[in-house]
Amino acid sequence: MVQETLLVSDERCLEHDPGYAHPESPGRLLAICDELRRRPIPGTRWERPREATREELERIHHRSYVEEMLALAGRRVQLDPDTATSPATIPAALLAAGAAIEAVSDVVDGQARNAFVLVRPPGHHAEPDRAMGFCLFNNVAIAAAHARAVLGCRRVLIVDWDVHHGNGTQTAFYDRDDVLFFSTHRLPFYPDTGALTEAGRGRGEGFTVNVPMPAGLGDGDYAAVFRELLVPIADAFRPELVLVSAGFDPHHHDPLGGMGVTPAGFAGLCQIVQDVAIRHAAGRLVLVLEGGYDLRGLAVSAWACTRVLTGERPPPPPPPGPLGRAVLAEAAAFHRRWWPV
Repeated sequence: MVQETLLVSDERCLEHDPGYAHPESPGRLLAICDELRRRPIPGTRWERPREATREELERIHHRSYVEEMLALAGRRVQLDPDTATSPATIPAALLAAGAAIEAVSDVVDGQARNAFVLVRPPGHHAEPDRAMGFCLFNNVAIAAAHARAVLGCRRVLIVDWDVHHGNGTQTAFYDRDDVLFFSTHRLPFYPDTGALTEAGRGRGEGFTVNVPMPAGLGDGDYAAVFRELLVPIADAFRPELVLVSAGFDPHHHDPLGGMGVTPAGFAGLCQIVQDVAIRHAAGRLVLVLEGGYDLRGLAVSAWACTRVLTGERPPPPPPPGPLGRAVLAEAAAFHRRWWPV
């Protein structure tokens, strides 16, 4: 049987309304889905998800926090200055977490070649006991925990290329050596976490790899960090599943990000990560949508990554600039104590 790339989404995720003129608007998901339907990519298949269960949520989030969030169903509540619920938010958040779980299950079981989870609200800022940064449940972390607890994956790699640090994902696995968290992000920047020296604790020391980046870095800088830092670390870790927190706010037109990545640049990062998955994890790769607030840039970048998932190889990136080389050199020098970089 020819395996297809699974696109997991649900129109009910559009009903989450964080408020007037909020950057994390339903238009983000609409833009991506419209682009993928306007320019359909052979080898893709759409699927609707189920809601995540309490048990699945509680592998990452505290029981009291899950109960608090579920009690907000049907209500409009401001959780912090950036994060709000509307009457349809909790069902959308349960579907978003469930979509990540279903995608991972289908990919690990061989029902799909790989997958792209196109949902909202996003998840990577959600802490075990706290909603923040537009996020309620940590979709990618919940999927990783499911892969470990249910699907028999002994080692999971999470790559986060969102412009904002995935503080919630880092917290969830900070003291573990079975989930390796690798993040490129702008710093100083919201949420003001993800310093180079944040590298894990106890058994997890070395299994959090943060690469803080100054504003303005582009395709060649990101590609160099992925090729020369992520790849050797992943080759030593040998993941059995690769997940990506795919935020497209490093796009050069993004109103929040301040970075210089193009759609071709995102495709190049996707190719590097896919090559890691092919080499170590039988190709088992799942992208989970996070940020990205320029609608056209978001849609085209997600489309370009989907083309890579179905087998299209992007053009080679340009070389890194001096600032990108300096970032890479500093990160490599720090992480060399744990990894062959």
